[in-house]
Amino acid sequence: MSDFQELIKSFSKIREYVRDFFVYGFKTRSDFKDKSPRTYDNQRRRLESWLGPYVRKDYVPGGFNLSLAIDSNLLDTNPLFQVWKTKSFTDNDIQLHFFILDLLQEGNTQTAEEITDRLLTDYEALFDIQTVRRKCNAYAKEGLLKKQKSGKSVVFSLDNTLMQWLKSNKNLRTALAFFQMAGNFGIIANQLLEQMDATNQIFRVKHSFFVHTLEDEILFDLLQAMHKQMAIKLEIKSSKTDRENMVHCIPLQIFTSTRSGRRFLCAFLGSSRRFTCFRLDTVKHVFLLEEAEDYEELLAKLERNRPHLWGVSFQSTERHHLDRLTMTVWALEPTENYIVERLKREGRGGTVTRTARNTYQYETEVFDCNEMLPWIRTFIGRILSLECTAKSVEQRFYKDLQNMYQMYDINDSTDEQNE
Repeated sequence: MSDFQELIKSFSKIREYVRDFFVYGFKTRSDFKDKSPRTYDNQRRRLESWLGPYVRKDYVPGGFNLSLAIDSNLLDTNPLFQVWKTKSFTDNDIQLHFFILDLLQEGNTQTAEEITDRLLTDYEALFDIQTVRRKCNAYAKEGLLKKQKSGKSVVFSLDNTLMQWLKSNKNLRTALAFFQMAGNFGIIANQLLEQMDATNQIFRVKHSFFVHTLEDEILFDLLQAMHKQMAIKLEIKSSKTDRENMVHCIPLQIFTSTRSGRRFLCAFLGSSRRFTCFRLDTVKHVFLLEEAEDYEELLAKLERNRPHLWGVSFQSTERHHLDRLTMTVWALEPTENYIVERLKREGRGGTVTRTARNTYQYETEVFDCNEMLPWIRTFIGRILSLECTAKSVEQRFYKDLQNMYQMYDINDSTDEQNE
């Protein structure tokens, strides 16, 4: 039996477990039915090691629920950044890392052959030249080393430009401290601060979505594809059924919810010839394909359609058609004019018309009126009528009202008063 290892080889493997504990939480060992008990125990031990101060155990019959309790406005950094710093390595990896960087500290340039020879003479470490060359090429790709041609040879040198510039500009620490808390890819700013032996002493974020750092790897691949205007293949795991499937699409934009912070990829599906959105936390892998020739045309078409989006759904009751919703509300004039202002401010392009004294009509056309229902329900008690070309939306609204009446026994109370 192999020993437990705290470090991991693949970030994608741990991503789902962190989400389970952080987002959903309150699960016992028996709730993880798709994983073996041993796998669950290993992942739980990893999380307890990485995020010990934030792990909470609630004891229940048959075991205990494990969850993460993180209050963003009390922290100077994102605790989940620790998950990015847990990649496993071999003995050769760690030796070569320090040996190569130490050999190139003086700023000189050396070939892979020269580095291999000096590893033996300076450190008595024998490595195959191909192993050293692969490591140097990998570091050049990561930006740790410079790689350039010198005659017929390829030479490597240490690139300290960035760190020297960062250390000479101390004001940048403030910018990095803010960026690690507020921006996508905050892990980059966090790593640079650590290299500068600095911490965030200034900023706190009241409402921060720490878990979204787990999606940054996926987000980076998507942004690369969009920058290069390429088609992609997505490996997606449904958040409802846990089924996995592959989707071919053209990525166009990233949408972010101002309410939940959840991020979506807006893409064009060639198979159905329509736009659709995928939650980033359901995407497991991104594979770049060929260049999309009609990318600019699709992007322009999306911009024409965006004014008719209420949320992220392009689904309508009839293909390629918009649904019209009309809502009439009561607002006492002039003391409740704030209701009218709210309709105009939050109506996302809809029109507001005064039809009579104290009576206003809100009207809009969107792809999916179902997305409007949570907002519409905030006007319950003022709504005089609601009509929608998508009759299922209209029926759902009135059915929810009837359920509420039954829940609070409103009809029965009215009957008793009449008696």
